[in-house]
Amino acid sequence: MKARLPKGYGGGGANNIQQLARQAQKIQDDMEAASAELELKEYEAAAGGGAVKVTVTGKMEVVKVDIQPEVVDPEDVEMLADLVMAATNEALRTAAKEKEERMDSISGGLNIPGMF
Repeated sequence: MKARLPKGYGGGGANNIQQLARQAQKIQDDMEAASAELELKEYEAAAGGGAVKVTVTGKMEVVKVDIQPEVVDPEDVEMLADLVMAATNEALRTAAKEKEERMDSISGGLNIPGMF
């Protein structure tokens, strides 16, 4: 007994494979372009009511740290370190979230290993 595929499936053979390959290549190209664009963006986050501001790039690199003089207290260096860490982590989360959302919109939510 021969198995039959539902109407619209099969019969395409090599054409379907070529079409899938073209679609996969387009998705990969779009993701690479978006990734390159996002790497150039900068993301800023603040902590302590704006006393500490950190700027990171889409490459997840810290490029700028602004600290207001009034928050620098030699008696409380720990608080300053906490503010820098909080602002840095928030900026990095923002960059990562935008990249994830952008890649999901391109891939339609598919998780394709090695694509990004």
